[in-house]
Amino acid sequence: MWVLIVLLVLVVLIVAGGIASYNRFVSQRNLVRDAWANIDTELRRRYDLIPNLVETVRGYASHEREVFENVTTARAMATAATGSPAEQAAAEGPLVAALRQLFAVAENYPDLKANQNFLALQAELSNTEDRLQTARRFYNANVRDYNRRVQSFPSKVIASWFGFKEEQFFEVDESLRGDAGVPRVDFTGETPGVTFGGPATPASTPAPAPTPAPAASEDTPPPPPAPTS
Repeated sequence: MWVLIVLLVLVVLIVAGGIASYNRFVSQRNLVRDAWANIDTELRRRYDLIPNLVETVRGYASHEREVFENVTTARAMATAATGSPAEQAAAEGPLVAALRQLFAVAENYPDLKANQNFLALQAELSNTEDRLQTARRFYNANVRDYNRRVQSFPSKVIASWFGFKEEQFFEVDESLRGDAGVPRVDFTGETPGVTFGGPATPASTPAPAPTPAPAASEDTPPPPPAPTS
């Protein structure tokens, strides 16, 4: 009798644990999907800003046709990429590279850099990039927690039974990330320098080397003797 009761309790506990694990998987998967929706929202916001940005720069640098074509083509490819996070990240790389090229062109036109419309678009794009990076980190953190449960025992048994599979991270090549910001050119030092992100750092000017004292030679007359009192 007691053996039957113990077995029944074990069965109840296993079933209850399985239900709890299943519900947690559903909750985590929904959280991952919601986090990805936030990334998609910020990406669409950036796509909407790019045409106005291109037209503003074109008004001052209409001959930079290749740069505008690169941005337009990369934007079209990124907008059309509606597949997995890995496919979306692959399409984002060329777009970010083209945007940096566009901002590098803008640095050559002081009147453009002082244009209020350009400054407003630049600020809005920078704000969007900040929110995009925050959304990306939140998404990747949720994917990491979810994938850890899919891979771990005993939760991997529930994942296998009910078809919970690992999710993809959203990673962009370090050299193309928006974290670095738009390029800034520094003309305060001896040589102009280009930096990404924070304020430009002036190039340091080396301190002049001290002038060595002339060496004494045999042809140099000795100093006169001190007068005696």
